[in-house]
Amino acid sequence: MAGIRQLADHLNISIGTVSRALNGKPDVNPDTRRRVLEAAEKLGYVANQAGRALRQGKTGIVGFMMETDTESTRYGDLFFTSVFDGVQSVLSRHQLDLVTLLCSSSEEPDAYLDRIVARGFADAIILSGTRRHDPRFELLARRKIPFIPLGRSLTDVGQPWIDLDFEGMAETAVNRLVASGHRRIGIIWPHGDYNLAYIFIDRIRETLARHSLSLPDAYIFKGPPNEDGGYRIARDIKACAEPPTAIVLVNEATVMGLYRGLSEVGLTPGKDLAIIGRHSPQAKFLSPSLTSFDLSLRDLGIALAETLLGSMPAYREFYPDIVSRRIWPMTLVEGESG
Repeated sequence: MAGIRQLADHLNISIGTVSRALNGKPDVNPDTRRRVLEAAEKLGYVANQAGRALRQGKTGIVGFMMETDTESTRYGDLFFTSVFDGVQSVLSRHQLDLVTLLCSSSEEPDAYLDRIVARGFADAIILSGTRRHDPRFELLARRKIPFIPLGRSLTDVGQPWIDLDFEGMAETAVNRLVASGHRRIGIIWPHGDYNLAYIFIDRIRETLARHSLSLPDAYIFKGPPNEDGGYRIARDIKACAEPPTAIVLVNEATVMGLYRGLSEVGLTPGKDLAIIGRHSPQAKFLSPSLTSFDLSLRDLGIALAETLLGSMPAYREFYPDIVSRRIWPMTLVEGESG
């Protein structure tokens, strides 16, 4: 591993020039900056992060805030693992590190984030679980901390964002089901007050209306966003006076429990109930195969990190063409379930 002095000697340039190039200072020739970054990667340069933090008032850390609860802790959440990998692959180009910030279910997210910010723990923040109205946006904007949410909100302070194409998923799923003859189509509510739920359900209703159909309240099923929740919802579907013939859902884990629950109440997925959901690694074990929407989570993580850094003056030159707000597409994977 090389330090900054070894890096300067290798390139035959001053330590000051190397330092400014590594720290994204604007007074460094682009060709020199490129040579420094390439040499740093080749020689395994490791910055003295403690010293850098003291000199610059920076931590070199990007925080990824997540909210946990007993259900997600118990059953696990595989969605973010690949997202983290993509984020860190970008941050490492700039000697930055990703740290997860876990807010427990016993604490208000706004209070938790306020405490993290007050401690100066991270230079920038990635938010998940965005709500319809999200005070965290205004908190970070007031504190002038760069951030990007994975998800939209009606709260808007001009920040960049990336969100999954829940509208496209809803519209494609409903059109597919109606074309197959379904008229009683239900949904499983995405858990809590997350904004994605409203986006998703609004587009479901709009698309159904174009086919002269509606979404009755009785066809909106609610439960925890995990296998246990899906298992319980299967019984709720069975108990309906006139059950839906098709279900659309966005949580990857819920569908696993739904399949099991349906089999126990005597309903066959793909036959008695068409199902369209989100893809997950476990989905390949389902029978009949799940019709689902898939995306590259690692690429999503890369886009989050590049968009965040592109909004920060110190790194903007590395990502000059980045689009600050994007709907991230998902691909329909045809299966036998719906």
